[in-house]
Amino acid sequence: MFKSKITGIGMYVPERVLTNFDLEKFLDTSDEWITTRTGIKERRIAEEWTKASDLAVNASKIAIQEAGISEKDIDVVIVATSTPDMTFPSTACFLADKLDCNKPMAFDISAACSGFIYGLTLGDTFIKSGKAENVLVVGTEVFSHIIDWSDRTTAVLFGDGAGAVVLSKGNDESDILSTVMKSDGSNWNLLHCPVGEKLRMQGRETFKLAVRNMEVACNKALSKAGIKKEDIKLVIPHQANIRIINALAEKLEIPQEKVYSNIHKYGNTSAASIPIAMYEAYKEGKFERGDYILLTAFGGGLTWGAIVIKF
Repeated sequence: MFKSKITGIGMYVPERVLTNFDLEKFLDTSDEWITTRTGIKERRIAEEWTKASDLAVNASKIAIQEAGISEKDIDVVIVATSTPDMTFPSTACFLADKLDCNKPMAFDISAACSGFIYGLTLGDTFIKSGKAENVLVVGTEVFSHIIDWSDRTTAVLFGDGAGAVVLSKGNDESDILSTVMKSDGSNWNLLHCPVGEKLRMQGRETFKLAVRNMEVACNKALSKAGIKKEDIKLVIPHQANIRIINALAEKLEIPQEKVYSNIHKYGNTSAASIPIAMYEAYKEGKFERGDYILLTAFGGGLTWGAIVIKF
């Protein structure tokens, strides 16, 4: 069986910064309230005309360049998004065209905030089955398009951005060692967005399920990989809420300094949050080749999962 190696990581966020102080001007909220409850200080907001594929192009180009390949070498394009350019065609088809790829397989995944790790799992399968040599996996969101800006419970949480990785067939020790993916459609009402309407969320109930299910998924993924928690160099969780991140670290009994967070800068970027965090953590030297990293996410569906990677 082939090994699946992450050869490139990229990210892109819009230039416009929306701070908590900006939100104070039109919402009944405050910087202190938002920071204390979420850990978020600011988020990036795309222009109204910006599409998810526009953000994805910029992140993908960086990942492809870092992988040392060209767009023509991409065999499969997988885009995880809850804010697609259109109902159809897929955002992945738009992205492949904008990148001028060589007519690759291209499709979207709708798994909300878990979308990127769902996509990474599929990309890993394509590589290990011999069906592809290079897979582009992207999480990209323009959540500002579906936010009710009069609802302070959701308006303060979300931001726009994109992150991407290139998975390639490898022959060294780098590999995706294990994946755990789960869903529970019976709790769809906790976090959802009806067609043509705005995002809705029941925060307290979602918080409890997020921590519990990610904890279970992480432990299962570690067990499947045969890796001890002590061997993990860095945990990169979905950036939903600093309280969720801290509670998860406590449940896993992993020191806070080994759990990466950049939520203060970008807020919750849904499917884009993990690859954005991966890019920044790697550039900051938080992990390097040969290290074990643990990714975990939870989102609407409900969906959740975890992945153990030897980078």
